[in-house]
Amino acid sequence: MSLLDVSGAHAAAVHSRPGTDWDAIARCESSGNWRANTGNGHYGGLQFTQSSWNAAGGRRYAPRADLATKAQQIATARRLAEIQGMGAWTCARRH
Repeated sequence: MSLLDVSGAHAAAVHSRPGTDWDAIARCESSGNWRANTGNGHYGGLQFTQSSWNAAGGRRYAPRADLATKAQQIATARRLAEIQGMGAWTCARRH
């Protein structure tokens, strides 16, 4: 995931829908491991990059996504989706 510039209109059109299945996305991204830290530069169940975690305000919860709770990761993912859309997650296109 990398943070992209997204116009306000575009971001509103592609932000996280209320019915987003974050568990399904996590199963695809990290085999559902909300504590994932495999050394690949992506963290947590939704495989945030550090820059995306920071940009979406995740540091209010924990220094990295893998150190945050599932609920905190999902809250941060919702904010990230508002910023750059669901394209932040390759697996989101499948669910």
